[in-house]
Amino acid sequence: MKCFRLIALLALALAGSAAPPLRADLVDSIVAVVNGTVITRQQVEDYAAAAIDSLQRQYAGDPDTFQKKLEAVLNDGLEQLIERRLILDDFKAEGYRVPDSLWDEWVQERIRDRFGGDRVTMMKTLQAQGETFDQFRKAVRDQNIETFMRSKKISQEIIVSPYQIEKYYEAHRNDFKVGDQVKLRMIVFNKTQADDPDTVALARDTLAKIKSGVPFADMARLYSQDSLRSQGGERGWVERSVLRKELADAAFALAPGQVSGVINLPDACYLMQVEDKRPAHTRPLNEVRDEIERTLRVQEQARLQKEWIDRLKAKAFIRYF
Repeated sequence: MKCFRLIALLALALAGSAAPPLRADLVDSIVAVVNGTVITRQQVEDYAAAAIDSLQRQYAGDPDTFQKKLEAVLNDGLEQLIERRLILDDFKAEGYRVPDSLWDEWVQERIRDRFGGDRVTMMKTLQAQGETFDQFRKAVRDQNIETFMRSKKISQEIIVSPYQIEKYYEAHRNDFKVGDQVKLRMIVFNKTQADDPDTVALARDTLAKIKSGVPFADMARLYSQDSLRSQGGERGWVERSVLRKELADAAFALAPGQVSGVINLPDACYLMQVEDKRPAHTRPLNEVRDEIERTLRVQEQARLQKEWIDRLKAKAFIRYF
């Protein structure tokens, strides 16, 4: 749902009071209380489940590091749940309520997005996760309310002046330095095994066609086996550090307009064409202006959000356990 539509619908729903907050199962260990609402360790672990799974894979052989990272993830998850609780309480305090029709629409959208609209699959998945439909429905409501309140309280129309952009550029010139670059096209021939004579033969045949006058980009669109095939193998401007050593050495040895020989590596064969070269330099302001503007806008939004959350915390009752 578009953000402006959500804001409009909720604004029209102003008046009345929201349902009282759902208290957590007190069997779980309590880690915080926010304005009378309990947050349990289980809720925090459920909220951070994806990050915890990632940590378990990444640090499977390093339990000490895993434990340190785990505590950081859980602490961050707790703070995010506290923020959400404060935001939900602020929503209630301002007199908003969610019409049943809008709530149902949110739930249907989530079922379509997450389960392809299949309610049977949804119920089986929730059951496997130990989650009830009412819990799922409430989670959808809370997430949408949080999105609405953030968009309402944090201005999306932040103005960044040319002076701010220029000042940031001068203070961060080193961030815009780039090394030697080549403007590169590449054709990738993936191998089924390290010793794959058919792939090598195809690469050599393709190189012969390019040398006979067939455009490199046309051959890339026809033969390249990577995600940039449809762009004729175009990589744009790349630095040496972007490429694996064997490819970087070959690419930066070419003059503009030259095509490499077949680069035969264990996983694939490669052909490269350097269209242009340029030495290390600092990217000019006109090239990075939009990038800086986005950075400054994100920074300002983060500042406004922190101020808002700090105001909510200042008038709230929060106790950690």
